[in-house]
Parts: sequence; C-alpha cells; structure tokens
Amino acid sequence: MSPSNPMNRRKDRIDSLAASTGGATGTALLEAGSVDEKPGVSLIASAWQRLRRNPVFLIGLGITLVFVVLAVVSPFIAPHDPAAGLLIGQVRPQSNPVPGPQPGFPLGTDDVGRDLLSRLLVGSQQTLIVGVVATVFGLTGGLVLGILAGAFGGWVDALVMRVVDVLLSIPSLLLAFSIAAIAARPSQLTVIIAVAAVQVPIFARLLRGSMLSQRSSDHVLAARALGVNQRAIVFRHMVPNSLGPVIVQSTLVLATSIIDAAALSFLGLGNPDDRQPEWGQMLGRAQQYIYDYPHLAIYPAVCIIVVALGFTLMGESLREALDPKSRR
Repeated sequence: MSPSNPMNRRKDRIDSLAASTGGATGTALLEAGSVDEKPGVSLIASAWQRLRRNPVFLIGLGITLVFVVLAVVSPFIAPHDPAAGLLIGQVRPQSNPVPGPQPGFPLGTDDVGRDLLSRLLVGSQQTLIVGVVATVFGLTGGLVLGILAGAFGGWVDALVMRVVDVLLSIPSLLLAFSIAAIAARPSQLTVIIAVAAVQVPIFARLLRGSMLSQRSSDHVLAARALGVNQRAIVFRHMVPNSLGPVIVQSTLVLATSIIDAAALSFLGLGNPDDRQPEWGQMLGRAQQYIYDYPHLAIYPAVCIIVVALGFTLMGESLREALDPKSRR
C-alpha cells in the first residue's frame, strides 16, 4: 500500500489530530473522572453544621444561655434583698395592698413590700436548681433501669418494664403530686424527688429500646464472637452507642421538669419559706391578687413559659439534627 493511498493519508491525518489534542483530552478526562477526597465528618460535627444554620436552635440556645447566666449571677445583680420588705411601710391592706412601680423598684413590690424584680432574678436560680437536679436524678434512675432491662433481658426485662408501664400509666403531674404529698413537710427536696420520679420511666424505656437495637448490631455480635465478656459488651459497646437519644431527651425533660416543679410549688407542695423565691411559689402567692394586680402572676408565668420554650426549641432541634430520618 503506497504512501499516497487516500486511506493512508486519512489515517495519518487522524493520528496527527489525536496527537495534537491528546494532552488536552487526556487532562480533561482525568479531571472529569477524578473525585475530590474530603475527610470524613463525625455525627456530632455533622449535627453541629446543621444546628448552627438552624434559626430555631439558635433562638432556643440564646434563651437557655440567658436564663443560665442570669440564674448564676442573679444574687450579684439583684438590686435589693429579695427577702427584705423594704416598702412594707407603703402597704395598705385596704387602699394599696401592692405598691406599684417607683424609682428603685421598676416592677413594684409584692404584698409585703419585697422588690419584685429582685425576686424574679433570684427565683431563676432556684428554678434552675430544681430543674437540673431533678433531671439528673431522673436520668440516673432511668439509666439504671434501662441498663438492667436492655442488658439482661428475660425476666429482668419483663419485671422492669412492667414497673415502668405502671408508672407511665399514671399522669405525670398526678404522680408527682402524690409523691410530694407523701412527705411530712414540703420542701425543695420533695419537689426534686417528685419531679425526678416522673422522669425515671421515660428515660428507662428510651434507653432500653436503644440497647435492644444495639444487641443485634454487627459490632456487638463481633465482640461476642471474639469472646468479650458481657460486662464489657454492655458498658463499652451497647451503652455508649445508646446514649444519644437519652441525652436529647434530657434536654426536652428539662422544660417539663421546670413546669412540673412550678406546678407543685403553685399547689403549696414546694418550699414553704418564701424568703427563697421560686417562680411557681410566686405564682401561688399571687393568686389572691390575680384580678386587681395581675402583674404579680404575669411576670413569673412569662418567665416559666419563655424558659420552657427555650429548652424545648433547643431539644427538638437537637433531636432532628441527630436523627438520620429527620435530616434534610
């Protein structure tokens, strides 16, 4: 076949074109087929990336932070002693039972001349203590029952869950009221115990369900196949991987703990010493003046609602961020 053959010339032309464009084409193909390798992101880091762009979470977090900061520094920023009746001389049972706002007392006083603003600020600390301590006690009791039921199974699981079912069948506020009423003398401790007892079955059932799903997971089965003892499997593999939903639930429970504690104090089952103000206690004391001086009840009620809303917004956003089914 001679070099002047049209087929050879066509072939040479194609080869020359391929040679001239080969570098650019190869580079384009490499770029098109390449994949940018990025480091993996943990579940917590991924959740935080979504949370910091979630306005609902940011609002809840802001409310919660303001509440916690005020509760911590309230004894130092309160303008007056919340237990001192500084304006008791202005109290007139018939004409002026509740002195109104005046210089130095922007919200006025209660019926015994104590500064209302100072009592609201210091009362936030008592409310935070009751809510947090009750949640911690309820979480601890729920962890113990949930671990027993989820780790052992069998008759232990059946016995624990029947007790939990009985507790869950009773309305939470009624159960807390019954427990608090048993105490010989109402106090802040009885409120904490009553509210914590209501939360125990919630945490126990949630942790038990999470641990049951972990029992059939691959890493637990692999640990059993390698001969790892049951205690190590429970506390090193099952419990740590089951705490996520429980921690999220504890954030939501904080809101209900504050509301339940305020309800018990409102009913007279809280600390009887009103020299240590608490929002629910202030609500209960204000009910006799609710028609003529509603601000005595409005201020603590708004504080309870806003704080409970903050914890609820933060907890719901956290639950959605950690739940794969809720991710957008």
